[in-house]
Amino acid sequence: MNQFNKDIIAALSSDKDITLNEVLRRQIEVAANQFLQNELTAVLGYEPHTRIDRSKDDVNYRNGTYTRTIDTEYGEINLTIPRDRLNKFQNALFPPYVRRTDGLEEMVIKMYSKGVTTREIADMVERMYGHYYSPTTVSNITKRTEHLVEEFHERKFKYSQYVCVFLDATYIPLRRGTVEREAVNVAIGIRSDGGKEVLDYSIAPTENGAAWSELLQGLRARGIKDIQLFIADGLVGLQSAIEANYPQAKFQRCWVHAERNLLGYVRKNDRREIITDFKAIRQVENLQAAKERLAAFSAKWESSYKRRIKNLVQME
Repeated sequence: MNQFNKDIIAALSSDKDITLNEVLRRQIEVAANQFLQNELTAVLGYEPHTRIDRSKDDVNYRNGTYTRTIDTEYGEINLTIPRDRLNKFQNALFPPYVRRTDGLEEMVIKMYSKGVTTREIADMVERMYGHYYSPTTVSNITKRTEHLVEEFHERKFKYSQYVCVFLDATYIPLRRGTVEREAVNVAIGIRSDGGKEVLDYSIAPTENGAAWSELLQGLRARGIKDIQLFIADGLVGLQSAIEANYPQAKFQRCWVHAERNLLGYVRKNDRREIITDFKAIRQVENLQAAKERLAAFSAKWESSYKRRIKNLVQME
């Protein structure tokens, strides 16, 4: 897995309240840089590292790069834009002086989502490049893009066991005739050696057990046979999906989700104190100490928020 996946996990596995925006920002950044390389390759007509005769004045070839930044809905991305010797290459996606993308975020997320068809990829590439290049060049860019998407979702996993897998989702606006907010479901794995990686992600109209079950089936089919622990929110149907695909795995409700849910049910004047008390439960060295703090937390707040505290205790 590349560096952006490692950085994503480092953020998501910290104690900070991190959303999945960073996952999407990094995916967009990596994909945008891949598009730039694909575009230059299609324009030059040969692959990187191909031996060519550079003695002729009219021969064009790669000639270094320059960097720039672009703002996206999910944060700033860094681009490494390739140059050509004859200075004929002007990339179509990021014209000079443009600071924001126009639909690139949605395009990348849809293109790299699980289940996208080659026809859909071709349509998206056509929309991105069709006004700039000939049909042959667009076709060449499409073939390279299809390969990258297929490689990501069909790769066989090197490791068959993971200590823990985080399952989470965020909602983003996607256009399917009309603009609707749809769920991006992400599975993030941690191995016994501490290595971390984004395993897969998919798009569904809503976050639901069936979508997660399909994603988990894909993980098993591609070589992940043993997962000791899943951490996720309390979505209805999610535990059943886990049990169907990894019956030996344990399930733990995500504390970040639990904290967010708790905030939505307590009075404003109590929020700071109750969240401080709740976080203290997991800031201990062993299970027994955690159980003692949970009992103290329950005793302190149960009279004010009986049903909510009962649900949290059951989450243990």
